[in-house]
Amino acid sequence: MDDKKSILNKIIPVAVLKALTQEAEHAIPLTMSVEGFVSIRQFPFRVGRESRVQTVKGKIERIERPKHESNEPNNDLYLVDRGQLLNISREHFLIEKEGDRYLLSDRGSACGTKINDQSVGGNDAGGTHILRDGDEIVIGTKDSPYRFQFIDLQNSIETILCA
Repeated sequence: MDDKKSILNKIIPVAVLKALTQEAEHAIPLTMSVEGFVSIRQFPFRVGRESRVQTVKGKIERIERPKHESNEPNNDLYLVDRGQLLNISREHFLIEKEGDRYLLSDRGSACGTKINDQSVGGNDAGGTHILRDGDEIVIGTKDSPYRFQFIDLQNSIETILCA
């Protein structure tokens, strides 16, 4: 049987994404949200869009992408983009951990990702940027309502586990 420290290492998040806007909070599936926080337990952590839009009788409507159980998921977090103009790509960005630092890589999204107003990717180009505790991540254009804060819990968890 696993010892308690090993069990805690499996279930306690290493980092979280905190929704900073109502739109961001509502984009998180209920099963992944704890009061507007999304837990990150393993890396890479992939984020993308669940929904698509299509024009039906001249009106833009959102449709859900069907999931096939036999396929490996493209993302760990599927956000629902409710806007008429989409900000979130199906495979938008990922967060990786290299040693003591985190990296955010835009996965070739159309609108890009902003970290503290600095552009990463966009125009299907991709790009990578160091991600630090407290950084604001904007998914999509600079005016996108999908805003999150990255919170690194690693040092806090190690302090608790070593106590």
